[in-house]
Amino acid sequence: MHRIRKAMKDDNSLLSGIVEMDETYVGGKPRKQNKKDDDDKTPPTPRGRATKKTPVVGMVERGGNVKAKSTSKFELAFKDFLKFVRSNIDVARSILITDEYKAYNKMDKVLPHYSINHSKEYSNNGIHTNSIEGFWAILKRGIMGQFHWVSKKHLDLYIDEFCYRYNARNNNESVVFEHTLNNMLLL
Repeated sequence: MHRIRKAMKDDNSLLSGIVEMDETYVGGKPRKQNKKDDDDKTPPTPRGRATKKTPVVGMVERGGNVKAKSTSKFELAFKDFLKFVRSNIDVARSILITDEYKAYNKMDKVLPHYSINHSKEYSNNGIHTNSIEGFWAILKRGIMGQFHWVSKKHLDLYIDEFCYRYNARNNNESVVFEHTLNNMLLL
């Protein structure tokens, strides 16, 4: 299966148009559910950058393809995101939409950039990150429901598989199968 996933590797094409970018965290135990009992003194499970889960950074072209990769929690700064943007987005023909994470603040120096404040709203006149959030839901449900557990060592192969499947979602199955086989022969 890992050989097949290697054939599903990104084709290095650039995203353009309206591109949404976000980060998520994969792995570890699921968060505890809310409890109604006030006597429970256990501290809440950390979320976001405070967690020990593996960060995954991704971007999606509205109505188009997605690109994602795992990273280190020490590679979530502006310079790291800038490198990811420059290698995956046609900055001359794109608009970037993100949340208000501080690492995105200087992106407007590279390409047009809009952000949405999730503490106030999730969408404002077409400015939203709902497409990338939808991809994160597919990725996480796939890992939890289909594979149950993925090691950090192989996480990028699984991410490549979910990106490949997402990007081929509108194609005929036989065309996707043939394309995958052709990629395997090139390895």
